[in-house]
Amino acid sequence: MSSAVRFGVNYTPSEGWFHHWLDFDLDSVRADLDSIAALGLDHIRVFPIWPYFQPNRSLIRPRAVEQLVALADAAAERGMDVNVDGLQGHLSSFDFLPAWTQTWHRRNLFTDPEVVEGQAEYLRTLAAALADRPNFIGMTVGNEINQFSAGPHPDPDRTTAGLIDTWLERMLTACEKGAPGKLHLHAEYDAAWYQDDMPFTPAQAARRGAVTAVHSWVFNGTAQRHGRTGVATEHHAAYLIELSKAWADDPARPVWLQEVGAPAPLVPAEHAAAFTEATVANALDCPDLWGITWWCSHDVSRDLVDFPELEYGLGLLSNDRRPKASARALARAAGAAREHPSAPKVRTTALVVPDDPAGRSVCAPGGPVFEAFFRLTADGARPTTVLASRASDGEHLTARGITEVVTPDQLP
Repeated sequence: MSSAVRFGVNYTPSEGWFHHWLDFDLDSVRADLDSIAALGLDHIRVFPIWPYFQPNRSLIRPRAVEQLVALADAAAERGMDVNVDGLQGHLSSFDFLPAWTQTWHRRNLFTDPEVVEGQAEYLRTLAAALADRPNFIGMTVGNEINQFSAGPHPDPDRTTAGLIDTWLERMLTACEKGAPGKLHLHAEYDAAWYQDDMPFTPAQAARRGAVTAVHSWVFNGTAQRHGRTGVATEHHAAYLIELSKAWADDPARPVWLQEVGAPAPLVPAEHAAAFTEATVANALDCPDLWGITWWCSHDVSRDLVDFPELEYGLGLLSNDRRPKASARALARAAGAAREHPSAPKVRTTALVVPDDPAGRSVCAPGGPVFEAFFRLTADGARPTTVLASRASDGEHLTARGITEVVTPDQLP
């Protein structure tokens, strides 16, 4: 994939953060979108807050849906497409769940029939409202909703991989029913790739939905272990992109780097631009990349309290809409990719990973697969990954262009 690579940003409103839905101001949204469009980005990812939009299981607020459509139309006026996340869910350390799933009405988010039906109708309604908009990319089921299904969440809704598979199929079907033919997907935080007891699995991520989504955050132990300029830190996003390909059935399945950012203090503000440049360049070296969507557009206002400190400064733009050095770095990369598109070479060396998700922690920071991948990267090998069950499948290897298969214990 070359000229098709997309560049965008996760839209965090400069006024009111995601609470802006409670006091929706289209003029403020338009000003935000102007500042994003000025960077030359082509899409935004938008986050309706689930309990604000569906405060009762049978009430999906028409006015809230109208405001979402108005935001999408404002983006279209500025030449930008829109992806909409449905079930928020979880954002920047805060949980947003409707009252009809909590306390006296506590029901499992993934298995209770009434909750599941309510979720499906909500996703269908949002998708249907946007279905006729040419700039509507499609729905993402929710933002990192897998964090509700296992630890370290303090009160998870326990379930199994089989039941999650059924839930994902129901949610994606609802999105397709609302907006047939659009690009619908689901997205998890990296525990889906790294945490042995996570019921959301790598196979689900790489096989369900139109594209595979990966969210890359180096505060997961990567930057702590390897430093802000370490090979693993600057290539972590590329690693997740290539790790996902082990489980994909389609050798050319597109992968969307849907979230990636420069978290302080592990990546200090004065080094955010360099981190951005390196991360983007390394991701662009991965074949079949759908796009890169940076987290996030605007800083969180210091008027809002109780956020983790790193959340306040993640924006490409300041709270008063001024671009930072990292914004200019992303803009340069997007412009260069458009002006000089080039398809990355096939990655011919594959590192073997286990099929069993109960052993996926070997792929996590510090694990043998993780560390071996970056030893290969440091040596210039440009590795990808392959499942152990496919490591001797000549047809599969040929389809992916793999000519060399190695295991972690074969490396020095």
